[in-house]
Amino acid sequence: MPNLAIKQATYQDIIDLPENIVGEIINGQLETHPRPSPKHAVASSSIGAELVSPFQKGRGGPGGWWIIDEPECHLSTHVLVPDLAGWRRQRMPTLPEAAWFDVVPDWICEILSPSTARLDRIIKMPLYAQLGVIHLWLIDPLLQTLEAYQLHDLHWLLIGTFANDQAVSIAPFAEHTFLLSDLWE
Repeated sequence: MPNLAIKQATYQDIIDLPENIVGEIINGQLETHPRPSPKHAVASSSIGAELVSPFQKGRGGPGGWWIIDEPECHLSTHVLVPDLAGWRRQRMPTLPEAAWFDVVPDWICEILSPSTARLDRIIKMPLYAQLGVIHLWLIDPLLQTLEAYQLHDLHWLLIGTFANDQAVSIAPFAEHTFLLSDLWE
């Protein structure tokens, strides 16, 4: 009888990937995708730029956050690399010494692309809820939309949707307003 056991991915599998491939371990399986396209990268960089000044540095905003691009998060048995993540400093006062984070983020932002949208929505969204991430934003640079979710009883509650050039002001960063269209330019 053939052995039907599936090999569990290890961190060495991530290390062995080519530089142009992003790897994550989700439910014991290695998930890979190419580095982001320019539209994806611009949206990710732009949302980070909107949030770092007021929320990480406290310039024109309340401060009190760490906002990190593509952090490697070692959470339970998973190795996840969201496009952006944020931690309230009251929960994580200092950055870790290791090259990864083992504290569940308070906020995660995934920039959707044709190669990652299915993974982000079908696999990672429920996993983020199970891990206890409180806020999740999904940004689609092709559709020029932002969906904001908040965790409620381990399920995602859609708390806002934005499109085109709408002004965005939503939890957990409601103290700051920016135009969604600024993410595409």
